[in-house]
Amino acid sequence: MLTELRIKNFAIIESVTLPLAPGFNVLTGETGAGKSIIVGALGLLVGDRAATDLVRTGADRATVEGVFDVSDSRELSAALDARGIDTDGGTLVLKREVAAAGTRARAWINGSPVTTTVLAEVGRLLVNVHGQHEAQALLDEASQRAILDLFGECAAEAARVDAAHGELSAARGAVKALRARRDEAQQRADYLQHVAKEISAAKLIDGEDAKLDDESRRLTHGEELRALAGEINDALDSGDESVVRRVGHLQRALSALQKIDPSTERLQALYDAAYYALEELARETDAYARSVENDPARLEVVERRRDLIFRLVKKYGGSIAAAIETGRTARAELDLLDTAALDLRGLDERVAAAESALNAAAAKLTAKRRSAATKLAKAVEALLPELGMPDGKFLVALVPRVEIAASGAEDVEYRVALNVGHDARALSRVASGGELARVMLALKTILARLDHVPTLIFDEVDAGIGGKVGLMVGDSMRRVAEHHQVFAITHLPQIAARAHHHIVVSKGAKGGVTTADISLVENDPRVREIARMLGGDSESKVSREHAAELLAAGHRPNKRRYTRTVT
Repeated sequence: MLTELRIKNFAIIESVTLPLAPGFNVLTGETGAGKSIIVGALGLLVGDRAATDLVRTGADRATVEGVFDVSDSRELSAALDARGIDTDGGTLVLKREVAAAGTRARAWINGSPVTTTVLAEVGRLLVNVHGQHEAQALLDEASQRAILDLFGECAAEAARVDAAHGELSAARGAVKALRARRDEAQQRADYLQHVAKEISAAKLIDGEDAKLDDESRRLTHGEELRALAGEINDALDSGDESVVRRVGHLQRALSALQKIDPSTERLQALYDAAYYALEELARETDAYARSVENDPARLEVVERRRDLIFRLVKKYGGSIAAAIETGRTARAELDLLDTAALDLRGLDERVAAAESALNAAAAKLTAKRRSAATKLAKAVEALLPELGMPDGKFLVALVPRVEIAASGAEDVEYRVALNVGHDARALSRVASGGELARVMLALKTILARLDHVPTLIFDEVDAGIGGKVGLMVGDSMRRVAEHHQVFAITHLPQIAARAHHHIVVSKGAKGGVTTADISLVENDPRVREIARMLGGDSESKVSREHAAELLAAGHRPNKRRYTRTVT
């Protein structure tokens, strides 16, 4: 339940604190005083899009803060806990801030920063706003279906239909994709066979090109390589003046040195390492010189192989690995021609199973919707006389679809006959704005027990009605307030008189800037406000008596209270 709404520097509002109580709260005031601005502030608080022009002239930022009592709702507390929001103490504070400078709007829950998405998720659990435009939304088939499913508790069945439809769509998509691949492979069969054969015959090995490049280089420069290696080997180990022999002669001098100065023994290890390294280098250069081939025939084989690889790599992907993968893909596409028939049989079986599952799920949903449609129609029809439509008839029609959709096997259509002697026709074709609003209110009254959102906001849903009908609408809102906190913005004195709590918004000027203020009215101030709304002089005896009579009637027990439990 919303216990307090604080608005600062929002549109024409400088600073107001709106106290709200359980039951039916009503907000009234002159046209343009700022009533709908308060609803806009509430929308901002629960995640609506922020705009910098919402900031009051001369202010640097606008803030909206709402205090909610969630101590009476275990479901709500559990949902908030699941989002990591602490509700210890049963109080929840939502805050939204918009800067005039155009920086991104910020949001907090219980003092902790949150994203606008999280704020909106939490806001939807706390507040449901019903405005003039929502009655128009009632004309939409999806909205009508959603209301019926909520009333009939069809969520589980609807989810199963949606999942089964998704599986069928996926299976059909797989069949379509496989057939397309098969058809493409058939068209390209000759080309694919050529590619697969050419790459397979080449017996490509990844990395082979680098090894062939090295071998080609050695074969091309064989004579030069052998000569260079021989030159090094001759210098190291050929003749008495070779490096190895001259270093060998140094051993006698090193031994004599060590006898005179034992501390030079450490030089022996360095000498031994140098000597053995030179010997190893001599052996390796000799072996390398003997290993270098001068084989024109082998060079020709290598060059032909390099040319083949170069051509295939250029043709099929830019690398040996890519060419190998191209060959694999070609073979796979050719294999598809052999396996497609078997695979399609398997997919057709999957489609048949998915169709069967969808048909079964849709049949269960249809049965539950049919039962709910009958009960919802009777419940709404029973309320229409109380809303000024004594001859109104309401029907929930289930119109079969040619093909089962994700939403079920039928479209849902609300039909009404609001005048004697007329057949029921689609709500969108026969209902006026005021009648739409009353049908919506009848639905909201019935769904009140099913709707777990604690606070319902009605923003001028009384458009197009008046007189006795206004009294009936006020009574209906008061009944909804038995199960929810209701906050209504209205121009009708008949509705305002039915409220438990009455708040008045007024417009004035402060510092040369228009501003709005609010006040909670009771007793005589409330009588004056109702008299003003009646269109008379709020100070005249007649207007005041009429207002007092409305208030007295509004607080007497209803002659008929909606106590039916719909199952």
